[in-house]
Amino acid sequence: MTSYAPGTFCWVDLAATDQDAAKQFYSSIFGWTSNDMPMPDGANYSMMLKGGKTVGAIAPMQPMQKDAGSPPTWNSYIAVENVDNSANKAASLGGTIVMPPMDVPEAGRMAVVQDPAGAYVSLWQAGSHKGAEVVNETGAVAWQELITNDTEKSKDFYSGLLGWNPSDMPMGEMTYTIFNNGEKQAGGMFALDPNWGPIPPNWTVYFAVEDCDATLDTVKALGGKVLMGPNVAPGVGKFATCQDPQGGAFAVLQPEMSAQLQG
Repeated sequence: MTSYAPGTFCWVDLAATDQDAAKQFYSSIFGWTSNDMPMPDGANYSMMLKGGKTVGAIAPMQPMQKDAGSPPTWNSYIAVENVDNSANKAASLGGTIVMPPMDVPEAGRMAVVQDPAGAYVSLWQAGSHKGAEVVNETGAVAWQELITNDTEKSKDFYSGLLGWNPSDMPMGEMTYTIFNNGEKQAGGMFALDPNWGPIPPNWTVYFAVEDCDATLDTVKALGGKVLMGPNVAPGVGKFATCQDPQGGAFAVLQPEMSAQLQG
């Protein structure tokens, strides 16, 4: 990938309580290497690489987040043409600007917003950093999925903000929504099940793997947990939701050969 169309997920990063331990855990699972980039505050922003190309990053959690007891979180970034305009539009649609637009020197400009149902997402206006250099391959991001307690409100918000076109698909007792960005799929959405307990609305990051069962064995051997699955979605593949040893949630997907992943 050398560029991302507006409305496309373009980057992910993890805010970890123990950056070095997180790097070791995820590198062991996905075969990543790291390239540490010094930040102004003296910490490092670790670019995670697969085959020498960036797939995402791992950074230390901010002290304010640590003090609040926030768990490690994978943050998802969506490409936009103008982050200031998009942040203002998010607010007008009932979202909350959590972090106002700010420059990341030379790399780009970003903001963090919370949708009306409570899920956080970042907006990215690219400078020199366009986003992940590889997606939809083993060890890279393959899908983004919103779980929320208000699907209708979320449809209205993301359609208004990004021009996404939601398409509902009945799946047994549940409905799964595909967000389409033009002719390509941007991500998915389904409703939170109250029986799952106090899970906040969130965007879940899926990483592609060659063998889901073997990956789950590795996750557990390294001190992580399998929260849900593995399950099989016909035409998509085998997947599971996991938790790293520090409490960060992520998902893995062994795609079927015919699966159409996010654009």
